[in-house]
Amino acid sequence: MKVAVVGATGMVGEVMLKVLAERNFPVTELLLVASERSVGKKLTYNNKEYTVIGLADAVAAKPQIAIFSAGGDTSLEWAPKFAEAGTTVVDNSSAWRMDPTKKLVVPEINANELTKDDKIIANPNCSTIQMVLALSGLHKKYKMKRVVVSTYQSVSGTGVKAVKQLENEIAGIDGEMAYPYPISRNVLPHCDVFLENGYTKEEMKLAREPQKIFNDKTFSVTATAVRVPTSGGHSEAVNVQFENDFDLAEVREILSNTPGVVLQDNTATNSYPMPMFAHDKDEVFVGRLRRDESQPNTLNMWIVADNLRKGAATNAIQISEYLIANNLV
Repeated sequence: MKVAVVGATGMVGEVMLKVLAERNFPVTELLLVASERSVGKKLTYNNKEYTVIGLADAVAAKPQIAIFSAGGDTSLEWAPKFAEAGTTVVDNSSAWRMDPTKKLVVPEINANELTKDDKIIANPNCSTIQMVLALSGLHKKYKMKRVVVSTYQSVSGTGVKAVKQLENEIAGIDGEMAYPYPISRNVLPHCDVFLENGYTKEEMKLAREPQKIFNDKTFSVTATAVRVPTSGGHSEAVNVQFENDFDLAEVREILSNTPGVVLQDNTATNSYPMPMFAHDKDEVFVGRLRRDESQPNTLNMWIVADNLRKGAATNAIQISEYLIANNLV
C-alpha cells in the first residue's frame, strides 16, 4: 500500500505518522508531502528517515491513499489532482465537508456509505467528531430533537503558533501571537472567523456537519465555541433534547457499548472526562450524565477527546483502514 501523508510537517501530520506506526498501518511505500518550503526536509517514520517531497511529485507517484492535513486551499487545489490520478484522498480540512457530492465520515457511524467511487472523502471537524460519536447510539434509540453545545477547545486546535503563544505567556516571554488577545489566564469566545450571522465558522461546522453525518435534518444544533488555555484536548458541554424519554441507566449502557466511547461517570469518586485523561488516546470520553430538570426528555453530558487524534489523525486513518479492509482502494 503506497500512502501519501500531505502536510506531514504540520502538527496533525506529525500525529498522523505516530498513529500510522502505532496501528501498524499496512504501508509498503510512504510519501511524506509538504509545501515547497519544506521540500527536502528529513522526517523519521518507524526508525527510517524520509525526505519530504512536493505535491506534484506525490501526484505523479500515484499512491493508493493520500491523507491530507494541509489546509483548505491546498485541498481544494490538489485533492482533485490526486483523485484524477486514481488516488483516494481522505481530507482533514473543511474544504469538502459540506460538498453534497462528498461523504463526511466518522467510521463508527457511516463508513458503510463509502464506495470505490468516493475518491475524495471528508474528515469532519474535530469538535463534531467527538460529539456525534457520543450521540450516535442515543440518537438511534431516542431520536435527537435539539442539541445545544458549548465547547472548551485547546490551543492545539489552532496550530503550533497558538501552542507557542500559550507557552510563551506562561513563561512570561513576549512572542508572536496567534490570537488577538492573550490566551493564558483567559478564555476567548472566538474559534475561527466570525460570519455575518454572528456565529464563528467553527460554530457553524458544529451546527451543520452532524446532520450530514447522520443523514438526518430532523434535529438541529446550536453552538458556542470557546478557546481555553489548555494545550491539547477539546471538551464539550452538550445538552440534548430527545423526541422520546430515556432512562439514565439505559443511557449509560448505550454509551458503554458505543465503539470508540469510554464512559467516565462516577461523581462519588470524582470520575469524569478531562483533557489530561484523553491525551494521546483515540477514544471519546463521556461523563457528567444527568437529566435536565428544566425540560422533558433532555440530557446533559460532558464529552472530551484528543483533538489531534480522534478529532483529526486517527479518524482519517480509521477511514483509510476501512477502505483497505473492504477493498475500496
